[in-house]
Amino acid sequence: MWTAMGVWRWRRNPLRRPTDLFEAWVALTALVCVLVVAPVVGWIAGLEVDGTLQRAAREQRQERYLVPAVVLRPAQDPIAQAGADPSAQRQTPQRTQIVAAWTAPDGSSHEGTVPAAEEPPQAGDRFRIWTDTEGRLVGRPLDPTSASSNAAVVGLAAGVGVAALAETVRRLVVRRLVHRRYLYLDRAWAAVGPDWGRAGAGS
Repeated sequence: MWTAMGVWRWRRNPLRRPTDLFEAWVALTALVCVLVVAPVVGWIAGLEVDGTLQRAAREQRQERYLVPAVVLRPAQDPIAQAGADPSAQRQTPQRTQIVAAWTAPDGSSHEGTVPAAEEPPQAGDRFRIWTDTEGRLVGRPLDPTSASSNAAVVGLAAGVGVAALAETVRRLVVRRLVHRRYLYLDRAWAAVGPDWGRAGAGS
């Protein structure tokens, strides 16, 4: 509001310099970018990212399966085998690794090392793991709610980025204009300064 009033005030002011009106228009443009362009860009970016993530979530739900697995035995700890310091292991606790067996959706049998579902793991315990159709271990499918949350964060970041860019450009332009004004003032003072206050000098 103040920026728009500033543009209107400078339209016919007899003391107006060309840079004053230009600065006011730059400020008004930056304000429009912050209040209009930035939200629109953030909204569009959020929708695009949300659509992409939701499609990925649907594809993952179609390609990933939660299958039952059974604990066979604890897996050998490669760090312990290498003779690492036990105190270092306590400082960086990790989930116990176990050797488990499972049957893939296509009927094939598999065996591999996976993190234990419960502590301490016991041979014969049953739990479930995510695999693809052929039984390869995969991560949990992307949750639609998480996808929407991530899209919202991206949209917010895009909007804030546009607003920050507009304000940065405005500040750079104003800084350049102020520098130019001081330059003109120095030149004008250099021209009239030596005769300032002298009788008959016209000052």
